[in-house]
Amino acid sequence: MATVADSGTAVRRPSGAAPPPVWNRRRREALAGYAFVAPDLLGLMMFVGLPMVLAIGVSLFNADGFGGYTYVGLDNFRQMAGDTQLWQSVRVTVTYTAAFVPIGFVVSLGLALLVRDHFPGVGLVRTLFFVPHVISLVVVGIAWQFLLVDKQGAVPTLLRPVGLGDTSFLGDPSLALGSLVAISIWFLMGYNMLILLGGLKDIPKEYEEAAAIDGAGAWQNFRHVIWPLLRPTSFFVLVNSVVGSVTGLQAFDLVYVLTQGGPAGSTSSVVFYIYQQAFTFNDHGYAAALTTVVVGFLVAATATMFGLTKGGRFDAG
Repeated sequence: MATVADSGTAVRRPSGAAPPPVWNRRRREALAGYAFVAPDLLGLMMFVGLPMVLAIGVSLFNADGFGGYTYVGLDNFRQMAGDTQLWQSVRVTVTYTAAFVPIGFVVSLGLALLVRDHFPGVGLVRTLFFVPHVISLVVVGIAWQFLLVDKQGAVPTLLRPVGLGDTSFLGDPSLALGSLVAISIWFLMGYNMLILLGGLKDIPKEYEEAAAIDGAGAWQNFRHVIWPLLRPTSFFVLVNSVVGSVTGLQAFDLVYVLTQGGPAGSTSSVVFYIYQQAFTFNDHGYAAALTTVVVGFLVAATATMFGLTKGGRFDAG
């Protein structure tokens, strides 16, 4: 006798008998699901998994980028401990992430709450907030470079009446990283707004109406109704923001276009430092070792967040 599980109930059928229709349907649905996922999975394996395996292999060699490979074992990893420029880049990346992730999340959530309800022109407002994200980040960087150019840019000109016209937003080590954070938030706030807006739209209005009947104000409604139900969506946005702030385009493209890691290394992120090691100094082995460590850290951090939040469900049993 064979046993088939259906909705938690064990169903026994004679050996050799044809599977029941429910079992066949579930099998077809599973196969269809795997078929839909297969192209994306294949792309991940080819363009992420395979390069990562190759990077781990290259990290064990002294590779100069011109075909010279000398096996050095773990020397590239040991080199990191005494690399002061690397640790400066780590501090820059941590500072950038610590500012970009929470501020960007609050701004995006505020915009999502602002455009959640219908009002005249709400579609246009949503579009205007999202437009920066569809522009190439290199183009965004070039545009902001013109806007922030010392003394002659649009931003210094507008700030001249309040005595800030001579401020060098990209040339001052104390302001350059903050400027990159602000531009990154402006670039991504529309994208995160739409994701959070989708989460808000999934919250049944009946819950908020019931809370209002019980006398809950706007803050109480947000704290006790909206926020608990929005946490899975918020988790996705936060994880995506952390990964993006460490290895995403804004962590490299904006730095490359606007500051080249300067002034005085104040905006040299880890991913930009890896780029320098590989393509400026031709130390591909060391760059591969750095990449391996960064990816390993991100995998561990993401796995930890998934474990602490039960896969982003928080209250799941």
